[in-house]
Amino acid sequence: MASRSGGHHRWTTLQRSLPRWALLLLGCLAVGVGVLLATRPLTSLQALGLYVGLALVALGAAALLDRRDSSGAGDTARAWETARAWETARAWGAIVLGVLILLWLRHDFDLLAWAVGAALVISGSRRLWIAARGVDSGAARGVDGGVARGVDSRDGVDRIAGGLLAGAEILIGLLGLRWPDLTLLAAAVIFAVRLVVVGVHLIGRGLARAQPARTQPARAQPARAGASARPRRAWVRLTGSALALLLAVGAGTLGYQARTSAPAVDAFYATPGDLPDEPGVLLRSEPFTRDVPAGATGWRILYTTTAADGSPATASGLVLTPEDADGPAPVIAWAHGTTGFATQCAPSLLTHPFEAGAMPALDRVVEQGWALVATDYTGLGTPGPHPYLIGAGEGHSVLDGIRAAQQLTDADLAPDTVVWGHSQGGHAALWTGQLAPSYAPDLDLLGIAAMAPAADVTALAQSLPTVSGGELFASYVIAAYAAHYPTITLEEQVIPPAQTLVREMSDRCLAEPSILASLVSVLSLARDQSVYATPPTHGALGEALAENVPTEPFQVPVLIAQGEADTLIQPADQQAYADRLCSAGQSPDYRTYPDRDHLSLVEPESDLIDDLLGWTTDRFDRITPGHGCGG
Repeated sequence: MASRSGGHHRWTTLQRSLPRWALLLLGCLAVGVGVLLATRPLTSLQALGLYVGLALVALGAAALLDRRDSSGAGDTARAWETARAWETARAWGAIVLGVLILLWLRHDFDLLAWAVGAALVISGSRRLWIAARGVDSGAARGVDGGVARGVDSRDGVDRIAGGLLAGAEILIGLLGLRWPDLTLLAAAVIFAVRLVVVGVHLIGRGLARAQPARTQPARAQPARAGASARPRRAWVRLTGSALALLLAVGAGTLGYQARTSAPAVDAFYATPGDLPDEPGVLLRSEPFTRDVPAGATGWRILYTTTAADGSPATASGLVLTPEDADGPAPVIAWAHGTTGFATQCAPSLLTHPFEAGAMPALDRVVEQGWALVATDYTGLGTPGPHPYLIGAGEGHSVLDGIRAAQQLTDADLAPDTVVWGHSQGGHAALWTGQLAPSYAPDLDLLGIAAMAPAADVTALAQSLPTVSGGELFASYVIAAYAAHYPTITLEEQVIPPAQTLVREMSDRCLAEPSILASLVSVLSLARDQSVYATPPTHGALGEALAENVPTEPFQVPVLIAQGEADTLIQPADQQAYADRLCSAGQSPDYRTYPDRDHLSLVEPESDLIDDLLGWTTDRFDRITPGHGCGG
């Protein structure tokens, strides 16, 4: 771009005109700001957005003002005119894009991610055109004294290097359009590093001012040295371009594998055209064998249920029955932990359907002669938004899954049912107990076991910004509540530079390879500001969260298990929830487990497993539990 060389010249002139103290001050300031922003990508993005918008407008305007006439004729003149047309189009494009970025930044940073990706694709396409035509980029720009040299490049090495670098730019640009959150994070880091580099350069020039000027007797020898160095620089450029393309191809391969290995929703989950109005109706079933333990038979089911807003919906799930059961098998209704918010995150779609939702003691469930009914919840696999930590939607899915499983002709299920749930599923299990008396009085529900439940979702949402990896779960909460409550929007709940990141994170499953992109985002945000625009306990979101804390009376025994080393579900918050139930006259059996965190609580060697199986056996034997709350 003509403005590029002109802009560089003006920048060099400015540096020469500044006094030594100004160079040192600006250099230290740039280094300090760059170091600060390097660990705070959201703050860096805000600064970068302003910088990019202003820079694009300035560069575009400079390019339009810095018009040079061509000298030469024939093919050289035509090549120069074509290149100038490119530069004029790019200049106007830069101005328009810069204005759009400046106008839009207060609301949405998606445009910045698209701008970075599109700029790389356009730059790579132009570079590829120059390499293919053999036009020297310096001649196309006419940088030597403002006169176009008009010489076609005959340097094959230089042309190959340009082509390789063009391929790298195009591929990275396309990847940027596919992964906008990573594009923004990379842009923020590069911007911060660039500030440090510029600052060091300015400090170096300022310090150099203190050195006595050296006499320069002759220019001929440096010119000869420069001439001899040009071939070496060409090979260095070729090597760098090849490495850039290799890295781009590697990144593209990883991106392609992540995309193709993601779960795919198949026709089994499609909603039938003649959907019954009645919830709990079995719509279809088929055998299921993936990760089914020895001694059990499995099915995948689709059934009717009720969405969180009360409208008819469908949900999918899995049913396992023991092969050697002596009579009808008592039922464990399993409410799985977090697998994601997006449709493809249904456990029945995942490679390891039971492991993904942290199902404990599956082999021992089969050994006990118990059946398992594991819902996916609405919105996972089936159409519609997933009610992540929204009690009514979760509880309806669990209860209707039990009803539907009892309609399987090949499954011999007893009416006796105990609900288990972990994490999100613990919240779902508690809500199942709350809803059962009014929504499904026909079911024989005998108990609720909630393991590390996200019971107090208000306290959880408030603590997520301080929890390692909390931003990922916060993205699921925000996406779900924005989808279910008209008064809640992602744009109002999330600060502008984090909106793209939150939107992209909410669309990935914990068990799919692309979750690595979300983990990069989470790690990069660890030392930055909260993604919440306002505290989640305030406003419409705060009201909705409070509505989804299960505090109504339970008509069946409740076991709440909590690891004392849990950093996601805070033990203090869980204790406060249990105390709240006790104060309301409830009698939960609240048990804590030292040195157990969120996931190790349900691992095979955890003391909880034997306690859980014993407590469940007592429920099936209809043994009256002791009074909880220390009584």
